[in-house]
Amino acid sequence: MTEYLDEGAQWVLDVSKAAKLRPLEAGTPLEARIAYNAGGPALQGAREAVASVEDRRISGPNGPITLRIYRGIGAPSKEGRGLLYLHGGGWVIGSLDSHDDICRWFANLAECTVICPDYRLAPEHKFPAGLMDCATTLAFMTQAATEIGVDPERIAVAGDSAGGNLAAVLALMSRSGDAPRLAAQLLFYPNTDATQTTDSYRRYGEGFGLTAATMKWFRDHYVRTAVDIVDWKVSPALAETVAGAPPAFIATAGHDILVDEGMAYAKRLQEDGVHVVQRHWPGQIHGFVSMGRFIPAARQAVEDAIAAWRGFEGIPD
Repeated sequence: MTEYLDEGAQWVLDVSKAAKLRPLEAGTPLEARIAYNAGGPALQGAREAVASVEDRRISGPNGPITLRIYRGIGAPSKEGRGLLYLHGGGWVIGSLDSHDDICRWFANLAECTVICPDYRLAPEHKFPAGLMDCATTLAFMTQAATEIGVDPERIAVAGDSAGGNLAAVLALMSRSGDAPRLAAQLLFYPNTDATQTTDSYRRYGEGFGLTAATMKWFRDHYVRTAVDIVDWKVSPALAETVAGAPPAFIATAGHDILVDEGMAYAKRLQEDGVHVVQRHWPGQIHGFVSMGRFIPAARQAVEDAIAAWRGFEGIPD
């Protein structure tokens, strides 16, 4: 039986195939960034007007970090929700612009303040440099909560793909005080197991956008040595326990090499007592939330994440 593939997802795959794009791993990281930045805007959803957008720089352990701060239309001036959004891109590509549409959707739909950091990328800055930038940004959000109109008890973290990896790791770090406490984690097709041994790497390793070869290229640029691959701050699924993590929303795509590890991580969280809302889009491909121009499910996924986030507020600690 042929597996169902969403019409918009199929169109994206067909256009990409017709364009005969060079695989990212065939070039340098700089060339990959140029190609990604050039092609991304053609797929992204509408960049909605928000109440305000501001770029700011803060100090970090590895140097300055540029942040983009979005205030959604209707967001309260004090004690509102705050969201730290971490963009995807395999820890190697992606920028403040590559996920601007998603940040705007979150800001308006959740009537909240969203902060997206331009965290350091590999291979120039290998693990844990990017993660440290994200943790520093979260600390800034809690310290500057009054200034930015956020209740420090209502801050969530979100991210897609490698950004989902960083978000999941921050959520685990928040249990022990290595990062500020979080109200929720909202993960879109997260990378949770850098060993890359799940069966979905075989089923969807080629022909569905993100390939197994590209994922290996991303990972090998990110880690310092093979030892990092099994460090839970690279592979949160390998943590001894995930108990005590904040409530989680996890979205997975059916035709995605990361689908098995995303679903397994949702199950692991549930088994360790974490409240989980899981949504699965069987006809979708990796990265579909960044393809809102052609895939309506992109915005629906953000809406579902926000609904889950709101629902978590009624759950006792």
